[in-house]
Amino acid sequence: MTDKLKIAVFVDYDNIEIGVKSTLQREFEVAAVLESLRERGDIVAKFAYADWGRQEGAKRQMAENAVQMVQRVPSPRGDKNGADINLALDALEMAFTHNHINAFAIVSGDSDFIPLLNKLKEYGKTVFVVGGRAFTSTILQKNCHEFISFESLMTDEPQRRSERQQQPPKEQAPPREQGQPPQAQQPPPAQHQQHSQQGGRGGRGPRHRPAPLELSQAMPLVERALQVLDRREVTPQLGLLKSTMLQLDPTFSEKAYGAGSFTEFVEKMKNADYVNVTGAEGRYVIERKGAPKQEEPAHKPEEALPLLRDVLETHRLEMDAGALAEDLEGWVRGEHEGFEPQKYGFQEFQEFLNFAQDKLLVRVEPHEERGLMVSLGAEFYPPAPPEPTPEELEAAALTELDEKQPESNQTPALMEPKKVKRPRRAAAAGTTRRTKKAVATHSPSPTRARRVRKNPPPPQGE
Repeated sequence: MTDKLKIAVFVDYDNIEIGVKSTLQREFEVAAVLESLRERGDIVAKFAYADWGRQEGAKRQMAENAVQMVQRVPSPRGDKNGADINLALDALEMAFTHNHINAFAIVSGDSDFIPLLNKLKEYGKTVFVVGGRAFTSTILQKNCHEFISFESLMTDEPQRRSERQQQPPKEQAPPREQGQPPQAQQPPPAQHQQHSQQGGRGGRGPRHRPAPLELSQAMPLVERALQVLDRREVTPQLGLLKSTMLQLDPTFSEKAYGAGSFTEFVEKMKNADYVNVTGAEGRYVIERKGAPKQEEPAHKPEEALPLLRDVLETHRLEMDAGALAEDLEGWVRGEHEGFEPQKYGFQEFQEFLNFAQDKLLVRVEPHEERGLMVSLGAEFYPPAPPEPTPEELEAAALTELDEKQPESNQTPALMEPKKVKRPRRAAAAGTTRRTKKAVATHSPSPTRARRVRKNPPPPQGE
């Protein structure tokens, strides 16, 4: 990655648009994605795939950012993978024909692009994935060189702009009579306040940036990266430390810990007495502490799965028909007091659900109007056993037949010769057969007669 990156951007708009809208209650902003990618290299190509006849509102922002819109023609059967196939074919063709392009950015959360990522890496290309932590497959996040979360690109400006747009116009107060004191401004009802804060039913208002994680959650990764650099006998400077951390975990982002840059992230670790930092600004050298700070051990993400499994078993009837993610979060917090996703390394509960989906515990489906719908995963519906093969059926039949045979020292009945009873003939035929037998008994055959004459018995007198 020493050469300057020439990045080609491929946007699966149908996937990323509904993912951002259902999990973050915001509109997808392609400008924020492109601005983040420009920090990593030069963008030389930009493509977005969708059925643009149904996306009239998104055409303007694509045109303003010079993104080439590729029309996906839906088939009569309503296939959902048409954009995925076109995007993958175009990306591979560009990798074969444009040697100067050495980096690809896939803007999507669909796990179907994992073969594409692996193939691009085989050809020596740097691969970025841009998506939301709450709806991008964790397998997709782990199989790229760097994962850029859409949550880290969020600002509070859309939130304030949306609140200004939703705020009703001020009503003019009726003219008061002469001598009447001015009316005090009445506060809105408590119910209206709660509805405004939540953004409607189920918290459907635009969300702020998620709460940052504790620095202790990042220390295992920092420690591991410093150990790798120590074994390589390389000075652990800022840029080298971050690149090593991304090699170990492509999902790392300093913005998840409330830092605007990696330098600020290192300064926070220094102030928290996690690492030693020497050198001037811009040439910091990070060293491990001799004795690690005594703190409570960080919980692993897998440790939160049993808590969710218990709640799913308790509310299985409600989950069979599907439930809102907000309702499920309320059930988990109600049955497990003190549960916080941040303790397990998740900024939000939706991010935890995305992790549980890859573990086959739940199935998450984004809904454009209702939000995230959660239902039971494959763990609660084990697959039916496969049908037996003809060889297995024949072997089972022979085994069953052997078990039915009685145990005996004699020859099994199957091995005994079967006696065939011949029907008796007529009486005349039987008499003729007996007569011939009698004649054959009293009249020896010529051969026997000659044998008797050749060897006569000795005389009795001798």
